[in-house]
Amino acid sequence: MEFRFPTAAAETNSAALRYLTKNLADPEAAKDNCRHVFEELGNSIESYPEWHPILTYPAREQEEPFHLISDLKAYKGVDHTVLFVKGFITCPYGEETAKNLIERVNSIQGLAAWKLDFPLYSDSAYPVLVKSVDIELEADGTIRSRDALAWCAQELVRNARNAQVAETWWNMKSEILGSPHGSRSSLIVNQHTGGHMRKILETLNNSGMYGPIKEWSLEMFSQKRRNTISETLIKAAISSWDGDAEPFTFELRDELCKAHIRDTFDDGHELRINVTIGKDDLCVSGWYYTESKQLQVDEPHGKRALAEKFL
Repeated sequence: MEFRFPTAAAETNSAALRYLTKNLADPEAAKDNCRHVFEELGNSIESYPEWHPILTYPAREQEEPFHLISDLKAYKGVDHTVLFVKGFITCPYGEETAKNLIERVNSIQGLAAWKLDFPLYSDSAYPVLVKSVDIELEADGTIRSRDALAWCAQELVRNARNAQVAETWWNMKSEILGSPHGSRSSLIVNQHTGGHMRKILETLNNSGMYGPIKEWSLEMFSQKRRNTISETLIKAAISSWDGDAEPFTFELRDELCKAHIRDTFDDGHELRINVTIGKDDLCVSGWYYTESKQLQVDEPHGKRALAEKFL
């Protein structure tokens, strides 16, 4: 589905408001209070880009890798958490847990935290607001372009030292834009900023500092075209299959394809199909239901030039 900023913001904000107030004794009063939260933190989001200060500032304090906010030592004790452009609300049940969280966050330069004086999520919880004080917003509610670009570039360069391959924009856009996102913008960065982030990544990739470029995501194609790629290869595999459970090969459009078809329940009704070209140069998979002759495909992955041969 195409990303539309107003629609995405309305959906995430509505979901956040509902999550934070539905269990309270007086949800309507809480909704009024939540408006101040939105003014303080911006739109609600689903995930942060990897360069966001909410992630990078506390990460400076630890060596262990992290994937979620709860993995960061500074945020130990977070519970029932809702993310926003400038920070997050978390609602632990223990007063001591909330107090310790606030103390740890406030010890980190660039971050601030305090306990809210009204209930959220549960009347028994202790809601805490955490924000990055360095974030300023554009008029459209996204992070100021010059700051976002600088933070993004710093993180991309930092990652180069241990990189083995270069990731394309289509592989990396969720990590760079945050979510929800479109092809070059999100609730966190606008199209101007996202477009320049893509240029920065592609310039760094072309410099060779990360190593060879790894192509994997095929999201540069529409969903319809991605489905066509998968369907073309899977239908050819089914036509070439002799019923054996062992992997086999077939040729299509001058490419040698390796396929594996498995009868899921050994009753001939449902087939699982995997097709690969080269060393994961192109990979497709899906399900075929023999009685209805319906094909259900997964997302294809691989190299763009090779995938185009099957459109």
